[in-house]
Amino acid sequence: MLLVLGLAFLWAPVLLLAGYAFSDSRVPFEWGGFSLRWFTALANNARILDAAWLSLRIGAAAASLATLLGMALGWVLARHGPFAGRPVFGALAGAPLVLPEVVTGLSLLLLFVGLQALTGWPAQRGAVTVWLAHSALGMAYVAVLVQARLAGLDPALEEAAADLGASPFAVFRTVTLPLIAPSLAAGWLLAFTLSLDDVVLASFVSGPGATTLPVYLFSQLRLGMTPEANALAAVFLVVGAVLSAIAWVFRRRAG
Repeated sequence: MLLVLGLAFLWAPVLLLAGYAFSDSRVPFEWGGFSLRWFTALANNARILDAAWLSLRIGAAAASLATLLGMALGWVLARHGPFAGRPVFGALAGAPLVLPEVVTGLSLLLLFVGLQALTGWPAQRGAVTVWLAHSALGMAYVAVLVQARLAGLDPALEEAAADLGASPFAVFRTVTLPLIAPSLAAGWLLAFTLSLDDVVLASFVSGPGATTLPVYLFSQLRLGMTPEANALAAVFLVVGAVLSAIAWVFRRRAG
């Protein structure tokens, strides 16, 4: 019973928000009869579509970079023994996990401002700075997943391949990489979700020409909610449900 109440508490507002997307009323949370007019308005809203497309591009790029860097970071923490500065290295690697995003965002802003003063780069804050900020955040999460996966692997598998004459790169490519592939996939998806959902970091490091979808919606909330936001929530809910169903089907077939 408590589980049902907890799920209802979490999902009822989301479903209610999506339900009002089919209301004909211009007031966001007032039912005015069934209508699809706000989905049509959403499809014709160039600003929302541009912001959504930018968020998807930044999310995919940030998740890819975070996966590469996080894999290397997790490898160092799991496979390398004690070295000078390891405690500091590990603390810095996990800092984005525990620091408030406001602190991280302000730090990155100061970093970009300092780099601009010293080197002239970046000329202005935009999509590239948001990409780098999201990559830095997602890298810490990927590193935790990779480190946990490597800690659970039997080193004898890699040692056996090395004893048979495989080079270190061949061992990593043919033995280690396939074994940690699930953690890399999970890390990529997690980093992509974090980037797609982020408001705080993007608010600090973005510029006028690089407004992501969460930042755009947050700015709209201060001016007044529009029914198009309800339609957007319904679209995201349907897309998430479809992707979850596809993943469930593939998992059942694999099992």
